[in-house]
Amino acid sequence: MIKQLIPDEYCLKCLGCCRFAEQYSAWSPNLLDEDMKELSKNGLSPWVISSHKKIRLVLFQKENNFTCSLLGQKDNRCKIYSYRPFECQLYPFLLNKKGKKVYLAVDLNCAYAKENLETPPFKKYIRYLTQLLSRPRRLSSLKNNPQVIQEYPDALNLEQLKV
Repeated sequence: MIKQLIPDEYCLKCLGCCRFAEQYSAWSPNLLDEDMKELSKNGLSPWVISSHKKIRLVLFQKENNFTCSLLGQKDNRCKIYSYRPFECQLYPFLLNKKGKKVYLAVDLNCAYAKENLETPPFKKYIRYLTQLLSRPRRLSSLKNNPQVIQEYPDALNLEQLKV
């Protein structure tokens, strides 16, 4: 489990992540093979996982957008928070591909990230993630799951990774 930087109370008030303009958004969470095993082990319906190794999105008519099928629409809480997928744990950080290079990047649509980008705790957390993502076991997992490394044109690249 990746330790979290953003306080829960901040996330619960935000209506940003886990919501998407399109049903097949590039921003929706991609799953590692390990994530799919964990979800299955915890009894999650196979319906939740799309054929593209992504969490299935559902139409939320009240907001006229698509949400993660695992997001509680009334309380804004993840139904599987304790065993949520890697990309969900990582967010608002992303693995951003630019040409042949891979970067730890951040989505500045996350208000917390945007407000705290230059603070010492934020910079310390970037070092933590860079070290975590550089461990042999994690590198192996990323190489075996290229779907979690995508091009995010609006993300801010922070550190180049050796993936």
